[in-house]
Amino acid sequence: MDNTVNDSAIKKLKLIFTVVDRPKGDFYLDVISQFQVNCQLVMAGKGTASSEIIELLGLNNAKAVILSVAREDQVSPILNTLEEKFHTVRNGKGVAFAVPLSSIIGVNLYRFMSNNRLERGK
Repeated sequence: MDNTVNDSAIKKLKLIFTVVDRPKGDFYLDVISQFQVNCQLVMAGKGTASSEIIELLGLNNAKAVILSVAREDQVSPILNTLEEKFHTVRNGKGVAFAVPLSSIIGVNLYRFMSNNRLERGK
């Protein structure tokens, strides 16, 4: 009996939301890309604090919202790395969380999003 793991087995996907100050968006996009994440979307966001509080505290209200589709087995390492960067990168504070994706339409789309592209003929 063969006990090897089948690399082409279906792996669940999760959608990771990362919210950071807009100037740090590209930095965090690159951090997440290191984890075999093929599909990411960056959107401009705005914090909810009033302009008076923003000025008083010297905060930045312009945010980058990064949506990343990752395999479930990569989510913990990604979130751990993001948490570490939030604490160690200057002005690198942020929020990150993941939610499960219940379905994807199309085998090729799933293969792309999970970075699980099979060789032709197999």
